[in-house]
Amino acid sequence: MADDPTPSAPTPAAKILQCFSGSFVAGTIAMLAYRLMLSIAANFAARPVLSDNPAVVNISSAVRTLVVGMAALGAGIFGLAAVGIFLLGVQLLFQRLTGRASTLPD
Repeated sequence: MADDPTPSAPTPAAKILQCFSGSFVAGTIAMLAYRLMLSIAANFAARPVLSDNPAVVNISSAVRTLVVGMAALGAGIFGLAAVGIFLLGVQLLFQRLTGRASTLPD
């Protein structure tokens, strides 16, 4: 449609703000996932499996390990993403302060 305005590229200051706000959001999700992992692990430790069947004990141990591991993986991935996005924001800020051209595509 001819009446729709074309979206303009965000300014460098907006990109820097997006990096820092995205880093904050990813870091918050990482902390929530980490706290969830600690809560799950404490819950599993407080309620041991009581069974005489070794297969039941082995399967429940494997499932508990997988559940805690998936929560830890989520916390780690979001934590690394938060650090990476934060460092990208620092790089963009440094480039803006020194006057160097950005290597990021528009």
